[in-house]
Amino acid sequence: MGSRNLVFCIIVLILGMIMAAAVEGADNNKYKYPKKAKCSIGKYKHCYNIEHNCPDSCPGSCVVDCVSCKPICSCDKPGAVCQDPRFIGADGVTFYFHGKKDGDFCLVSDANLHINGHFIGKRNPAMSRDFTWVQSIGILFDDHRIFVGAEKTATWDDSVDRLGLAFDGQRVSLPTTQGATWRSDDGVSFTRSSRATNAVTVEAEGRFKIEAVVVPITEEESRVHGYGIEKSEEEDCMAHLDLAFKFYSLTKDVNGVLGQTYAKDYVSKVKISAAMAVVGGNDKFSTTDLFAPDCAASRFVRGNINIVRVTDQQQHAGLDCSSDLGRGTGIVCKK
Repeated sequence: MGSRNLVFCIIVLILGMIMAAAVEGADNNKYKYPKKAKCSIGKYKHCYNIEHNCPDSCPGSCVVDCVSCKPICSCDKPGAVCQDPRFIGADGVTFYFHGKKDGDFCLVSDANLHINGHFIGKRNPAMSRDFTWVQSIGILFDDHRIFVGAEKTATWDDSVDRLGLAFDGQRVSLPTTQGATWRSDDGVSFTRSSRATNAVTVEAEGRFKIEAVVVPITEEESRVHGYGIEKSEEEDCMAHLDLAFKFYSLTKDVNGVLGQTYAKDYVSKVKISAAMAVVGGNDKFSTTDLFAPDCAASRFVRGNINIVRVTDQQQHAGLDCSSDLGRGTGIVCKK
């Protein structure tokens, strides 16, 4: 009887370990970045809709270069903004601009295009700055306003869509199917790009094309970089945007954290030899609101945009947040 009991206990112990590992693995999968991408441009027939594995070296999302039919990290091409926040300028030089958590900063400002970014973050007591990420962007051109944002979430699951989208104050609903498109009368489109959830391409004909992907901070990232964001933390997994910009009609005087690198006479101030090249300019690029083109570097002169600074309580008062996008912060809800 003693040997039978011992065998039984060993079997129970092994089964318990297998079940625990399965639960832990399933839970961890919720925090992993999607590792596949497709070319979603139909004219590249040799590559269209073929699924590729993202390179292991990608710290976040990846996209497929339809011409070469190869996956590349979203942060490995000019015009990218991602991570903490890491910028790649038009000159191909990588630099960081940390800004400040809960602040809005001018990313691109031109005569008829202005893009602000809202930064979320977490304070590290051992450092003099915040850890920050771009949570949303506000785009102004002509008389239009476009919002693209990552909704706040405590637990990450990539099968759940966390994108918030709005055009001229009205919420944009996109079915969670690849290729689903919403289009305005004057050529602005929102298209589900590489996969069904958490990825969108926003395009204004002849103006710009923006690829946005919502991603969380993973446990591994938090551990490696010392962010202090725990899996058990109920408040936030710091869902944010990885962004790739392409511009078609900028002027030579364009400015902004990223925009300045597209200017005609731009000379990079980045020290190439620095292990982590950081660009300052909080005062120069700070704005009073996500849709306010009032930073010191602003070049925006077109459109009829009223600049109104409001408190969070005023901004969220009377908002209708009864949508299928989840709780969110109310930014994309309607009055």
